[in-house]
Amino acid sequence: MQLLLISESACVCTMLSTCSHQGGELSDLAALLLQEESALHINTAPVTPIATNSYIQGATTIPLLTKTVSQCLEETAHRFPDREALVFCRDGVRKTFAQFIQEVDQAAAGLLAIGLKKGDRLGMWGPNKYEWVLMQFATAQAGIILVSVNPAYQAQELEFVIKKVGCKALVFPTQFKTQRYYEILKQTCPELEKSSPGGIKSKRLPNLSIVITLDSKLPGAFQMSEVMQAGDSSHMKQLRDVQQTLSCNEPVNIQFTSGTTGSPKGATLSHKNIVNNANLIGLRLGVDQQESRTALPVPLYHCLGSVGGAMVMAVHGAPAIFSSLSFEGKAVLEAVAQEKCSLLHGTPTMFIDMLSQPEFDSYDISSLRGGVIAGSPVPPEIMKKIMTKMNMRDIVVSQFPCLGLSCLGRVFHPPPRPHTLPVGPGNLSMCDLCTERWNWRLPE
Repeated sequence: MQLLLISESACVCTMLSTCSHQGGELSDLAALLLQEESALHINTAPVTPIATNSYIQGATTIPLLTKTVSQCLEETAHRFPDREALVFCRDGVRKTFAQFIQEVDQAAAGLLAIGLKKGDRLGMWGPNKYEWVLMQFATAQAGIILVSVNPAYQAQELEFVIKKVGCKALVFPTQFKTQRYYEILKQTCPELEKSSPGGIKSKRLPNLSIVITLDSKLPGAFQMSEVMQAGDSSHMKQLRDVQQTLSCNEPVNIQFTSGTTGSPKGATLSHKNIVNNANLIGLRLGVDQQESRTALPVPLYHCLGSVGGAMVMAVHGAPAIFSSLSFEGKAVLEAVAQEKCSLLHGTPTMFIDMLSQPEFDSYDISSLRGGVIAGSPVPPEIMKKIMTKMNMRDIVVSQFPCLGLSCLGRVFHPPPRPHTLPVGPGNLSMCDLCTERWNWRLPE
């Protein structure tokens, strides 16, 4: 088996080299990428491919951080107390770092007050709302593990993930679009309606005892406003004591895979994982060099929203701007124009939708300079339009270039001598701080 440990910069270099040696749109794209000095680390393409040996070590010049999520937020709030941290355009919510960290502490103390403790799992199920990010950081403050739940899940899928990770609490709005969350949960947990808040005893969901709704007061559930008021000075002291015990190596978030090759797996992420991922993303986008406002139409339950957006906000102090509860191309353009966003994250289909808006040319999006495009391969003609029509010269393609290749290999015995071999057929193994720590409740 060949081991390939590769850095992001090597991937980009290889991509540029491939583009520059092909004709037509790919060659034009390579020329456009290298036309002017960029905030990104890579501005020249190698003549020959970088990967020759089967073991590659990435850049080691940037020291890894050994901080917890709560430490990052506290440090950033101390540096920029009056700077905007979060803007939710559709709901009219604006929070400075000082306001946000105060509410995070209040929410964390409230979670402890209603019976949650360090190591418990809390599922966040819903669209892009302020309370999603509030729970993301409140759970991290209290040592509770946040479980990112797809807002489109139906009863069977919801039951699977709650049972898989043993969620003790579940947080959701009453309804979003056609999703009636309370009614969906009742299909799996009929005991909810006759339970007291915090006292659910479910036959099919034995670990679930606490349900929190963001808006309406419903039978068997706490309302978010009640949680925010539940903590007192004793719970705040308990919170500080818990924070003293937190390690950056402990799990902080479980994100489920899509289930393409089987049942969804709970990828378990540590504080160290997402803090360093967010730090490197921010450095890659140059947010440490200039104040940047990031437009985030991507869902928070996905890592690009919660880590590439909300965590970059906490680590680097880059305000996160959420245009709407779910993706709407027109709303994104409006948010970029009104909030003067300099960065924009999205998938290729999102960018295609934005570029196709009938009134695209009427929006002043000249403040844009870059962002992240991820999720699927990007057609060269779309990339050219993004860089020229949207002024996003510093866009990062977060799409590993080997993912679309066929898998070729053979069974063989490892060589008797531990020598590094040239690149050959076999498995690709990636090892770094930004990949998952483990799959929850699966053997290694």
